[in-house]
Amino acid sequence: MGEVPRWRAPKPMSHATRKNVGVIGLGIIGRGIAANLRRKGFPVYVWNRSPRSIPNFVGSPGEVAETCSYIQIFVSDDDALLQTVEQLSGKLTPHHVVLAHSTVAPDSMRAAAEIVDRRKAHFVEAPFTGSKAAAENGELVYYISGNDVALREARPILQASSKEIIEIGPTIGQASAIKIATNMITAASVQATAEALALVQALGLPLEKFADAMRSNASNSTTLAMKLPKMLNRDFETHFSVKHMLKDMQIANQIGLSNYLDLGVTAAARDQLLEQMHWGHGDDDYSVIARKYLHEAAPGIGEELALEEQEDQTGAGEQISNSVEADAQRRQDATPEVSAAPLVRLASSEAANETSRLRPGFFKQLLSRLSSGKE
Repeated sequence: MGEVPRWRAPKPMSHATRKNVGVIGLGIIGRGIAANLRRKGFPVYVWNRSPRSIPNFVGSPGEVAETCSYIQIFVSDDDALLQTVEQLSGKLTPHHVVLAHSTVAPDSMRAAAEIVDRRKAHFVEAPFTGSKAAAENGELVYYISGNDVALREARPILQASSKEIIEIGPTIGQASAIKIATNMITAASVQATAEALALVQALGLPLEKFADAMRSNASNSTTLAMKLPKMLNRDFETHFSVKHMLKDMQIANQIGLSNYLDLGVTAAARDQLLEQMHWGHGDDDYSVIARKYLHEAAPGIGEELALEEQEDQTGAGEQISNSVEADAQRRQDATPEVSAAPLVRLASSEAANETSRLRPGFFKQLLSRLSSGKE
């Protein structure tokens, strides 16, 4: 067989005529953005760490920069963002506009901006709210930060995939802080809803009546309007994954630690998401936390409780706790797509230990509550 023809980037055009858009990161959002931009007439070139069978898939981030003036980055975490910008940097010029859409720590966003600034290119911080359907339909809401020139250059590209653009401030890192803060509310509200469903079910009431009551309740929200029906139907198709929401809650808790804030609700939401990661649900929608509350115990939960009961009788508490954590780690290791990269870089090994395992004595506390009849 002859050599397979390799895709070749078009020859560089002047900035005045080149309107190509590059999309880096083809997860749920990146795929939706690329498709939406094409429908609106933009020439789109894409790259992803794992190759995809998709039109105009190029060989590297550098090739994206050679082909496109506008580059939208939709990678999942801090390390991926910094690595991507480093790979782009050698090809960036003052004509490029780099739009970073990842939800990351403000410090990471500032570090990415510094790399782009050294090449005299424009940098826009633009995290967003909205999930799969919003990306596909061009209905995201962007929170943006950057200087006036960069924001003006980026606005037509952002408008193509959004229903609203909210300017947060000129300083890079400000938009990321707002995005993390809004996700704290989102994670907490879904966690509270899962617990409320557990209470209603425990008292023998129809869960549908709770859904009816919530429709006209002041605490209802767009998030709950979307998530509650899916939680009731045990439909956990991914719109925003457990692993990504967990990463955001870890960032929030790290910011809290750095500023001496007691973020108790956020820490609790993080722990429940972490538990779902341990049970192998990292790629499910984060509303999967309802599974443990709706008479669908996680695999092996009965055996773990039995072990905790034996531990109480023999006094071998630490050994049993280590066995539980080791089993959870084996489950996580069996799903490399979930654990391939660190969720977030923490400031110290002590903080990393705190956010990388279940709370000590978790199953012992659960058994005690069950035995005493407490809710």
